[in-house]
Amino acid sequence: MFEEMTEQQAREQILEMTRNYCEKYHNKKKPYQKGDRIPYASRVYDAEEMVNLVDSSLEFWLTAGRYTDEFEHAFAKYLGVRYCSLVNSGSSANLLAFMTLTSPLLKERQILPGDEVITVAAGFPTTVSPMIQYGAVPVFVDVTIPQYNIDPSLLEAAWSPKTKAVMLAHTLGNPFDLKAVREFCDRHNLWLIEDNCDALGSVYTINGEEKLTGTIGDIGTSSFYPPHHMTMGEGGAVYTDDPLLNRIARSFRDWGRDCICAPGQDNLCGHRFDRQYGELPVGYDHKYVYSHFGYNLKATDMQAAVGCAQLRKFPSFVERRIHNFNYLKEALKGTEDKLILPEACANSKPSWFGFLITCKEGVDRNKLVQEIESRGVQTRMLFAGNLTKHPCFDQMRASGKGYRIAGSLENTDRIMKDTFWIGVYPGMTDEMLQAMADAIKDALN
Repeated sequence: MFEEMTEQQAREQILEMTRNYCEKYHNKKKPYQKGDRIPYASRVYDAEEMVNLVDSSLEFWLTAGRYTDEFEHAFAKYLGVRYCSLVNSGSSANLLAFMTLTSPLLKERQILPGDEVITVAAGFPTTVSPMIQYGAVPVFVDVTIPQYNIDPSLLEAAWSPKTKAVMLAHTLGNPFDLKAVREFCDRHNLWLIEDNCDALGSVYTINGEEKLTGTIGDIGTSSFYPPHHMTMGEGGAVYTDDPLLNRIARSFRDWGRDCICAPGQDNLCGHRFDRQYGELPVGYDHKYVYSHFGYNLKATDMQAAVGCAQLRKFPSFVERRIHNFNYLKEALKGTEDKLILPEACANSKPSWFGFLITCKEGVDRNKLVQEIESRGVQTRMLFAGNLTKHPCFDQMRASGKGYRIAGSLENTDRIMKDTFWIGVYPGMTDEMLQAMADAIKDALN
């Protein structure tokens, strides 16, 4: 087949065949019919992603390469920040963002074991896991309903002389009160990490300026797992405007090394063999000098290739998520006597990840969810509900050490008992949205 072709001609033919394959076998999905299962999330893609994926695989570079560079630059430009580091998952992004703040290069602002980080228990565990694993102390604060984010009026009571940072997620796309939280952090000289994994594309107006969430704190994180706002299959990112934080994050991501050369690159700084570090001999190969106890958290170039195609579509994804959320809010009018419907944070335009619902007194969440599921609508809990109630906290709960609760977690416990959510992913049609609303209303009756 390829005997008379140049390599470039063969490549072009493979990619054209890939495009035709995708359009014939992947993009001709049957329309929704009443009774079909409606998942809470799904990938939205076309031939562009598959062509990029195959194009990258034909190079067989595998690790970070040209598509990684393209994605990091394009994603940083979209966000309006200076630096972006692609990683292999959103959980790794949270790990990397937190560990960046433990670097000795930050001097008196370095987070040390035993220092405290303010967060919430109503969320996903990997926002908190890096703190626990490092030996920092998460301080849990209650949230509000129906915004499902931290109650900023409780922040001052949560602060102590040991507090070094605040690390919070924007719950299901709804920004937390960034103005209040940012002012609190500035007042006490605290770091702010925005876990933006469920909120990519959300906008918050602060000091009269519209900014994307993830860019108002010191560090932001994203996830590109299939259900998220855009996907690479697996993947994540850490981003910042601070050159020192970027340098530290790159080091922790790339084995903890001091060298900034890309994979396959040598002697970018021009001083590979003529400097002295730590107690190493003068001239020790800089590629093997380690300034941090790091990891290998890089993504593959094939993941980045998919991400490059997804990013070009991304604004349309956000528009559809907003449409889907608004459709459900309108379609569920009349249920407010039994359900609490979600509300956006003031001064925000959320890029919704899901539609949160809290049952009022007299409505059994578990029975309602099972009835909705039986009607073909996939549901999810608000992740951990109350993370401190889970088995991973058993030993700490028994000892009374390793974490702190500031005040009560009354609303967090209510979320654990009464809250669930359904999806608004951009592949949903109005027919699917109406079917979900009808299933909820029928189940209530």
